[in-house]
Amino acid sequence: MEIGFCGPGLMGAPMIRHLLRAGHTVHVWNRTRAKAEALAAHGAKVVDTPRELAGRCDAVLLCLADAAAVEQTVFGPAGLLDAGGDSAPRRVRWIVDHSSIPPAATRALARRAAELTGETSGKMSGEPAGESALRAGAGAAPEAGAALAATGREAAVSAAPASSASSAAPANTPATPATAPIGWIDAPVSGGVAGAEAGTLAVMAGGATADVEAVRPLLAAYAARVTHMGDVGAGQTAKLCNQTIVTATIAAIAEAVSLAARSGIDAARLPEALAGGWADSVLLQSFVPRMTQGGFAPIGALRTFQKDVDTVAATAYETGTPMPVASTVQQLLRLGAAMGLGEADFSAFIDILQTPRGDARQ
Repeated sequence: MEIGFCGPGLMGAPMIRHLLRAGHTVHVWNRTRAKAEALAAHGAKVVDTPRELAGRCDAVLLCLADAAAVEQTVFGPAGLLDAGGDSAPRRVRWIVDHSSIPPAATRALARRAAELTGETSGKMSGEPAGESALRAGAGAAPEAGAALAATGREAAVSAAPASSASSAAPANTPATPATAPIGWIDAPVSGGVAGAEAGTLAVMAGGATADVEAVRPLLAAYAARVTHMGDVGAGQTAKLCNQTIVTATIAAIAEAVSLAARSGIDAARLPEALAGGWADSVLLQSFVPRMTQGGFAPIGALRTFQKDVDTVAATAYETGTPMPVASTVQQLLRLGAAMGLGEADFSAFIDILQTPRGDARQ
């Protein structure tokens, strides 16, 4: 199968290498061409625009920063589904979005793609309260005191009437008319850069069953597990649940490290002391060393966590879900941004909590 991939960043690049090792032909596009060209040595074919992928690839995978980037890549000038003033045959049948974006934005983008490519009936994932306003192009929800703020809604886009993802087609799909329907699968991942490098990512997928099953063999190149969570948007909702747990846990670990240091014990020994107990976790074992010793290569920027928690906030607002712990984490991340830590590693939660009384790294 010929595959297109947009976004060969920290996560995307190792995913592409796994696809190439699995024997797939991979065409790569990136806004900064140099990042795509770095993969040519591994066998990837570099293209100049996303639109080129539509005529060459059966499936196009996205791993982009936010919903605005996804919208621009798919629908913008020279975008994947930009006809460019002609009706040239289109080969692409599936769009697999590994980006972490709001569920509402995912549903809107999928509806828009469905309208452009001929799908006219069916259903999306169940929409929460307030979704009709989003479809009508409503702006961001206001903040309500200390309640969760809907700051992530700027990523949402207006959309066409509801429609479903397409049914699957054979892997070697020939070029099809520009009106043939496209299956949209939202497939955010968990496991970080280490999981991408090892090929052990966990994928949370949303979309029509036939579409998810059609692309499952591709995802198997870099994922240890693919869980079909439901219709379009369900994968993004599952990822928000993941990020809620991850960010709150890392914040709690930072508090524990600070407490240990201020109390005069060696915080670096917490992983050893707590191993095998209820507090033990991959995050504990990974982040206590990062918070107490330093010198580790970054695995992600706090601004990414802020984006995700802002999306959690927006979705909580839309669904009327009380999330006081996530609200506190959101405020910590905003404080970190104000302190100039937006580009710092995830472990910089500890720096947000530090005061002149001491440093856990000392």
